[in-house]
Amino acid sequence: MRDRLFLSSPHMSDEGYEMEYIKEAFDTNWIAPLGENVNQFEIELATKVGSKAAAALSSGTAAIHLALKAAGVGEGDIVFCPTLTFSATANPIIYQNAIPVFIDSDYETWNMCPQALEEAFEKYPNVKAVIVVHLYGLSADMEKIMEICKKHKVAVIEDAAESLGTFYKGRHTGTFGDYGIFSFNGNKIITTSGGGMLVSYNEERIAKARFWATQSRDQARHYQHSELGFNYRMSNVVAGIGRGQLKVLDQRVEKKNYIFDFYKRELGELDGVEFMPSNEWNKPNYWLSSMTLNGMVRPIDIMDALEKENIESRPIWKPMHMQPFFEKYDFVGTNVSEKLFENGVCLPSDTKLTDEDLDRVVEIIKGLWVR
Repeated sequence: MRDRLFLSSPHMSDEGYEMEYIKEAFDTNWIAPLGENVNQFEIELATKVGSKAAAALSSGTAAIHLALKAAGVGEGDIVFCPTLTFSATANPIIYQNAIPVFIDSDYETWNMCPQALEEAFEKYPNVKAVIVVHLYGLSADMEKIMEICKKHKVAVIEDAAESLGTFYKGRHTGTFGDYGIFSFNGNKIITTSGGGMLVSYNEERIAKARFWATQSRDQARHYQHSELGFNYRMSNVVAGIGRGQLKVLDQRVEKKNYIFDFYKRELGELDGVEFMPSNEWNKPNYWLSSMTLNGMVRPIDIMDALEKENIESRPIWKPMHMQPFFEKYDFVGTNVSEKLFENGVCLPSDTKLTDEDLDRVVEIIKGLWVR
């Protein structure tokens, strides 16, 4: 069997930038969740995206959790959340004993629908926070969403876990709301194997998040804790990997765009195929190249055909309001997210893919139209 082609898998930079920082961590014995790599990774990431401050954490999920806590979300509070996302976006709402209300997508962006968001505010005027997701590296329409949220004076948290390197009207996603989060999980565009970052223009809130993330240890000679804390800080070794990976972010975005353009050129004319939307204000990182099918060939046909050749592909995220755990919570919208889930498929998008690999994927898919 030929080598497996993955949807998106981690790898070190070809230049080996990471090893310099990892070696430094071991040479200095700073392997714990503090050290120069942690400090510098925070500075370098914040500088890269144009935010003022950052806290390096153990995961993107931890970053969302602390963002909700920093925004004052607590028991019984309502938080709006896109339904078309991974569960890590919604789970931290439950961690805070708050109540998620799921918002539908639109076809223009595949992200939170501004019209559905307005309808949700009419139904639930007392909302504590809104989480916005930039799905698969596509930016949500932040201008419209921020206008609505500012009108209702609600905190905005951007889940940019999948969109590091994506721009909305010339500005990095993750920097429009009160808080932005990034993920460096093993499948992301750059990876530390696991890890995340919380960014904000509010340096005081970021300092507080760092405090919570280090078990809320008070400044005292002895161990003293006046608040509930969490073990959420990123280690110095992991941060060293992140620093090296950050140096190749632009190259990764370029390769992801190349992969998307390749698929769109080769498959875009097939009957019933429509690719992820593009907008003049959106410069995606195309973390995953995804398309929808509205003809005789269905997503499962593509996934089965690729799997037979040891090639990984997946459906679009199953909406949260359709998930067994979350189905008891309210949903505002029509059925856009459900249609995207029903008709969508994510194609192999690993930056290690060669033209030969891409040709292989394309020929297998094209074969489904000539049976």
